[in-house]
Amino acid sequence: MKIIVGHSNMDLDCMGSIVLAKYLFPDHKPVKSRLVHPVAKKLQNLYQNQLNFLNPKELKGEHIERMVILDTRTYSRVKEYFEFIHNDDIEYEIYDHHPNDEVSFPNAQLHALPCGSNTTQLGQEIMRRGIQITPEDATIALTGIYADTGNFTHENVVQKDFEVSGFLIEAGASLKLVKTFLTPLAGKYQITLFHELLNRLEYRTIHGHQVITSYWEIETESEGIGAVVEKVFEVENQDVYFGIFHFTHKKKTLIIARNQKDNIHLNEILKDFGGGGHEKAASATVKNELGKAVYDKLLEYLDKILAPAVTAVEIMSRPVKVMDASASLLEASKYMEEVSHTGLPVVDTDHHLVGFLTLRDIMKGRRANQMHAPVKAYMNKQLITAQPEVTIRQVEELLFGNNIGHLPIVSEGQIVGILTRADYLNFRQTESKKRQAVLQDIGFNVPEPVKSYY
Repeated sequence: MKIIVGHSNMDLDCMGSIVLAKYLFPDHKPVKSRLVHPVAKKLQNLYQNQLNFLNPKELKGEHIERMVILDTRTYSRVKEYFEFIHNDDIEYEIYDHHPNDEVSFPNAQLHALPCGSNTTQLGQEIMRRGIQITPEDATIALTGIYADTGNFTHENVVQKDFEVSGFLIEAGASLKLVKTFLTPLAGKYQITLFHELLNRLEYRTIHGHQVITSYWEIETESEGIGAVVEKVFEVENQDVYFGIFHFTHKKKTLIIARNQKDNIHLNEILKDFGGGGHEKAASATVKNELGKAVYDKLLEYLDKILAPAVTAVEIMSRPVKVMDASASLLEASKYMEEVSHTGLPVVDTDHHLVGFLTLRDIMKGRRANQMHAPVKAYMNKQLITAQPEVTIRQVEELLFGNNIGHLPIVSEGQIVGILTRADYLNFRQTESKKRQAVLQDIGFNVPEPVKSYY
């Protein structure tokens, strides 16, 4: 027998991967996990005939010749199937997009395309072979891509995710059904849980990272908790969120985490708690420990493991070219042209920052025929500044929240640096290149970045 399996607690991306794998391996039979993630149950119920899963128990007594493993490369996430498999001469082929996970099947043929959704790399192969798929299967696959890319907002999204999505829409995927399957808070219980979690949030700053946590003891586990955590994270818009739930009846603790920072890797953090997932979304289950003890251990661990956040002083430009407040607009205009700047901080005789002058301010003076007027008469005195220790996230809020292009960095009244939108964007691009370099170092083919013309 040849089979297709996904990871335990199958989610939407896993199901999307399986439905496309059936086209690539038509002589293989898909096997479902005994656990299905709550967000995927609605889709599974509607398309159970289309999915046509075998139960793991049906593997008992069968000789498994080949196994295609999807959306994971780790034995612990597929071990439930091996409870019923007793031969060890299995040929393995893996499609997975989790670059940091350990490969438990060293002799397997591994397909590891870096992309936002695992469904995407199977879709790429289907497109390459020119295979046509049904509208029903296209809908299931498109739901998987939307779910695992956060509606194309996660930072691991690549051009191929969009290409495959376009292919699936052309194949007849129903966006209306996709939206239905992705509805986060469908039940009354989830809405109640959402408001309860908001009331239990604790806010803390750990090495410059804005971290929110919530701890709740519940008698029994309920469906849809992950979707509620996702919604709380979306509403609060902090760097990281850890939702910790202790189920007293089963004596186990569930940790669900979400993250939006490049230098925090949730899968690495929660691996030490027996969990895994992605850099931006991960979970772990801890058994036979008091929930509060798990919560305290997690906080202590975060204090030790989280790297300090990058601050303004690390990326600001210095030394800073400045303009004296008593200089004329004409002198300022000539100097700006000489140094190719569109704005300059203005200082007094003690080198204290007193204003900011832009080309727009100079144009006002030119229209008024006042080019010999002092800079201080036309400079902007309502300054937005920052201290050297502010984090990049705070810099982002100051620049884009106030729609300014220059952010003077001030210490004790003295200007010690300046941070521009260009500095910020260069930092973001550098971080992205570092991530691509890491992927290349571990053997990934990193696609060329998509050029932007906007």
